[in-house]
Amino acid sequence: MAEPHLTDGYLPGEENAPKLKRSLKARHMNMIAIGGAIGTGLFVAGGESVSQAGPGGALLAYSLIGIMVYFLMTSLGEMATYMPVSGSFGTYAARFVDEAFGFALGWNYWFNWAITLAAELVASALIMKYWFPDTPSIVWSALFFVLIFGLNYMSTRLFGESEFIFAGVKVMTVIVFLFVGALLIFGIGAESPGFTNWTVGEAPFVGGWAAVLGIFMIAGFSFQGTEMIGVAAGESENPKENVPKAVNNIFWRILLFYLGSFTVIGFLIPYTDPNLLNSSVENISISPFTLVFERFGLPAAAGILNAVILTAVLSAGNSGVYVSTRMLYALAAEGKAPKMFLKVNQRGIPTNALFATAAFGIVAFLTSFIGDGVTYNWLINISGMAGFITWVGIAICHYRFRRAYIRQGYDLNDLPYKASLYPFGPIFALVLCLVVMAGQNYSAFTGPKIDWYGASVAYVGIPVFLAVHFWYKMKYKTKLIPLEEVNLDPHDDELLAQSGEEVDD
Repeated sequence: MAEPHLTDGYLPGEENAPKLKRSLKARHMNMIAIGGAIGTGLFVAGGESVSQAGPGGALLAYSLIGIMVYFLMTSLGEMATYMPVSGSFGTYAARFVDEAFGFALGWNYWFNWAITLAAELVASALIMKYWFPDTPSIVWSALFFVLIFGLNYMSTRLFGESEFIFAGVKVMTVIVFLFVGALLIFGIGAESPGFTNWTVGEAPFVGGWAAVLGIFMIAGFSFQGTEMIGVAAGESENPKENVPKAVNNIFWRILLFYLGSFTVIGFLIPYTDPNLLNSSVENISISPFTLVFERFGLPAAAGILNAVILTAVLSAGNSGVYVSTRMLYALAAEGKAPKMFLKVNQRGIPTNALFATAAFGIVAFLTSFIGDGVTYNWLINISGMAGFITWVGIAICHYRFRRAYIRQGYDLNDLPYKASLYPFGPIFALVLCLVVMAGQNYSAFTGPKIDWYGASVAYVGIPVFLAVHFWYKMKYKTKLIPLEEVNLDPHDDELLAQSGEEVDD
């Protein structure tokens, strides 16, 4: 049963007004998918993972999280090909689960990636200090803000092309790293350490399951962004073909890029190397990627990798602005955000949603200069948990979607794309996500005295999400939608309000 507040975002008298444009090609979708999975989590945090859990522990943790992400993406792929809209899992949650859940999940995702713009502006300035240590950080942050905003303001196709380039740089870097690493492992270019680093000390598994659990969090953050393909499906030229291809390729790319990289690091760098634990965007010279390249005889490796990480940071900010803008537009189309965010220019860009997202990112960025950045750190921690909440939402949405689809008598063979291993896939992903979320800062409860401040910072995103969810639920008295009443029509007015034109040639 639809309520008035659910449809007042749709403007019936403006059917001919500009809409989003389906201008993202298959290659854009592929790079958006893989671009979300490769970033500083691999180039920088990979060293910390090996240092904490050893080469075997890091491989195990990333393998399990990789499998979880694969199931999440196939779940999202099934829904996105059947119902390709920019609201993605926010829309699915409102239609398949509960209106309040959709409201909270949509705003949660908007906040998650809007705050990412602020984080990446801070990171970009730190990276530029490698080459220009005396230039004020605000100069670089302002420059990159203008670049990211411009790429999103001009056209969706330009965004797609920029992401294609950004992701291409990251992919080529990893491929070269794997090639160079393989040569070194076999003794070409330097003496091979053989299996020495897999047997030194406590290797290959260091710290037991507690260490692997700790790496779960790092791995989870590394893979956040892969779900962007669900939002981008709303502007894909041919979502029924492009989304399944991109989703199916994600798993193999994760295996190749992440597990291959950790295998190389495990063979060539002992987990006891202090450099692994200290690598960061502020000290890229001791990143595991840099160490391996330098061992092969590339003295300029630090500078080259610094440039690659800059593209990764810009890519994250660029994608973050794109998906949060589209989510805000979709919320407005469903009546869950002010109608002003429905405005779309002739190029298919939801301009007001873009302005609001960019403004929020700038305000959050400025908080990093106030009071030692305490407010900023809280915002970042809320955002970090928001990513896992999104994944939990995807798993729940798919579980409910498939059950409703069968309950209402539809044939599974008619689905444009069908996720495999249902219901194991979404249930496994849901359980592992909850484990990761629970272990976010479990050490705060294991000491002689509970660290309440550390626990509150780590887990603050959960009560914020629940507060938004229950506020909406109490205000509009929403309930869990019975499976028989789940709206599976992909062509109703609510979806048409946020659907794109057929193709932008």
